[in-house]
This record gives sequence, structure tokens and C-alpha cells, in this order.
Amino acid sequence: MRTVTDNLAGAQGMDGSVIVTGGAGYIGSHAVLALLDTGYRVVVIDNLVTGFDWAVDPRATLVRMAVEDPGVVDVIRAHDVRAIMHFAGSVVVPESVSDPLKYYRNNTAASRALIESAVAGGVRHFIFSSTAATYGTPEKVPVAEGDPTVPINPYGTSKLMTEAMLRDVAAAHPINYAALRYFNVAGADPHGRSGQSTAGATHLIKVAVEAATGKRGHVGVYGTDFATPDGTGVRDYIHVTDLAAAHVHALELLIAEPTRSHTLNAGYGRGFSVLEVLDAVDRVTNMTIDRRLEGRRPGDPAALIADNAAILATLPWRPQHADLDGIVRDALAWERKLSERT
Repeated sequence: MRTVTDNLAGAQGMDGSVIVTGGAGYIGSHAVLALLDTGYRVVVIDNLVTGFDWAVDPRATLVRMAVEDPGVVDVIRAHDVRAIMHFAGSVVVPESVSDPLKYYRNNTAASRALIESAVAGGVRHFIFSSTAATYGTPEKVPVAEGDPTVPINPYGTSKLMTEAMLRDVAAAHPINYAALRYFNVAGADPHGRSGQSTAGATHLIKVAVEAATGKRGHVGVYGTDFATPDGTGVRDYIHVTDLAAAHVHALELLIAEPTRSHTLNAGYGRGFSVLEVLDAVDRVTNMTIDRRLEGRRPGDPAALIADNAAILATLPWRPQHADLDGIVRDALAWERKLSERT
């Protein structure tokens, strides 16, 4: 089976560079590593509002710029960019409920401007960081790509609108795309090169390892009355390194089949409840995390688990880091490394 690090076919099959927007952030920085390790030339576009310049691998070129800046076209032309991986945007579901216009600006309007720059600059391939939030509260679990998309929060709606733009643009211009609908991304680069560094993050495993390292006093459990086995929300947690590998494979597919586009779930096809995740953190740390039971947060469905049959059938991608304790262990190692930076 091919892996990202030993397969250079995609890089050799595409002249030019890849732009990674949001490449100084959590998922984007891991995609940069995966692309560089595979042999691609990478240009990172990031305004560094939430990202960190030190998170960008020195093998990449960093351009400090907003994705909606018309100057993106000049970057595309200067670096002979043939593909874009778009990670930049806002990602906190409860915040999207309280400040929807921020999400329609940062996610939808900014993506529209970036896609326009891509078309103007002759970019041929576009990979979009979408989300399982496009499904809303699914009628069945696991949820598949063909199931209804009825978002229950502005975050999910903002991403679904971008998917629609990509579909329409690909029908009108010589560009193809892959929209990867992420489930819950967690963990960190196993080699310690990157991880989740954003202050005030809301992702459960990030919050839990912060509590384990003394940066938080407790972990809030938001909702204990969901229709799930233990009453807490169930999510499909995917290791960020596996997710980054899926992006590289998706790019290789777009290069090989330039007239086809794809929308694919990116998850493992199994879920863990909030309490099960906290139990895993307890096991890995050999301590007990303080848990505070809270009410539900607006916009949270009871369960989101990927039907990942399509991505497994479409890409030569197989998860390499699917063990929950291993995901927690990598996240904890990164959190401890972050502590050493301060």
C-alpha cells in the first residue's frame, strides 16, 4: 500500500507549486508537512491572525496575506501555482451561532474571493477543508456523502455554501476540486513538528490535554442527555496526520483525473463519546481529569460518525493512526512541547 511519504508520483506529475491557505494553523500546518514530505513545492498564505509563523515548515514559502486579498493572483503567478488547499477560516460552532456574520465573511465570502483568484490565475485543482457540520443532525449514523445536508449552525452553512460555489465554478471553468468533510480532528504530528497551538481552543482532546498539563482546571462536558449510550455527544475522531495524508492523495487524484471532482467524508467510521474520550485521557496520563457537567451548547448534534466507504474506495488512503489512546498520546506530547516554549 502506498503512503504519503514514499509516493512521489503526484509531485512528479504536477509542475509548479501548491498554495496552502491557513498553513500556519493546526490542520494546514500538517498538510504543509505532508506535501513537503511528498516532494511538492509549497507556498503558505496566512494572515497570522490565529496561526503562527513558527508553525510553518522552513521548506515552505510563507506569504502573510488574507485569502480574500486580490494580491493572491500575483502570488499564484509568481510561484507558478497549480493547486490550492484551502484551510483558512473560522471553525468554532458556538461562536458561529452568536456571530454568524463573522462566519459568512471569513468562510463564505473569503472563499469566494479565493476561488475567483484561483480561476484568474489559472489554478487547475482546488482542495477544500469542509466539515461534517454540513449534515446538521443526520437522519442516520454513520452519515454518507449522499445523505441530506441540513446544517444546524452557521459554521456548517458557511462551508456548504462554499461547496456549492466550487461545484458551480468547476462546471464553468477548467478547474476540479475535492471537498473533504472532516469529522473531529485531533492529535498532533507524531514527530513533534506541529500540533494544535491556538489559545482558547474548543476541541475536546485539546481541552483535555490542556487540563492534564495544568493549563485548565477542568473539562466541561456539554450535554449529558443526548440519545447516546452514556448521554454525552459521540464524535468520530480522526488523527490530523491521517487527515493531511488524505489531502495529498486527493490532490494526486485531481491531477490524474482533471475533469472529475469529489466530495468525501474524512473520518474513521466509528465514534467515541465525550466520557469515553476523557477516560482515554485518564488512561494515557495516569490521572483523573476533573469533569464538570454542563448544559448542551447551541448547534451541537448528538452524534456524528462518518460513513467512510467512499474515501476508502476512491483514494489509496488507509488510516495509520486510528487508535484513540495514540491520538491522545500525540496531542499530550505536543501540549507538553508547547509548555516548553513559554
